[in-house]
Amino acid sequence: MIGRLRGILVSKQPPWLMVEVGGVGYELEAPMSTIYDLPATGKEVTLLTHYAVKEDSVALYGFLHESERTLFRNLQKVSGIGAKISLAVLSGVSTQEFARFVQASDVVALTKIPGIGKKTAERIVVELRDRVDGLGASVPGFSAASNAPLDPAAEATVALQQLGYKPAEVTRLVQKVAVPDDSAETIIRKALRAALGS
Repeated sequence: MIGRLRGILVSKQPPWLMVEVGGVGYELEAPMSTIYDLPATGKEVTLLTHYAVKEDSVALYGFLHESERTLFRNLQKVSGIGAKISLAVLSGVSTQEFARFVQASDVVALTKIPGIGKKTAERIVVELRDRVDGLGASVPGFSAASNAPLDPAAEATVALQQLGYKPAEVTRLVQKVAVPDDSAETIIRKALRAALGS
């Protein structure tokens, strides 16, 4: 089982990352909360990981904070929630906000996250209420990447669609929030906040 990786950040194309460790490139999926805080490519990074084996696939997920990995794992214990929705939750809200929604039984706020309907939100509240204490110990600050891609709006559009948003909604959100010189990470962060109404 792979629990942690420390190496050179080779690439980041949300939600995908590649970290080179000892000459081997590890491909990981990560929530936007982690991607916002990553250093520039070419720099060293340490990621906590979750290694998932299914019948037809193997996947590796990366997180900068233990609270994110804990929430990712807890979410998948809820019936009907898999890795994709878990990543969408972590990309849409901080662990602190999520804990607050669950403790307040705020089903409406939870249903604003892609992939979570009313019944799933109700299950989350019931099944995770006792597991969210202490999740919000560290909330990552949002920092734009220093190596902005050639077309940040297009990169943000692809990333948002991979997080579960519909293409038409993504186009509307990106057009609404993007301004010249924004990095892809900045556009994604603003679009997610706009989608959640915060």
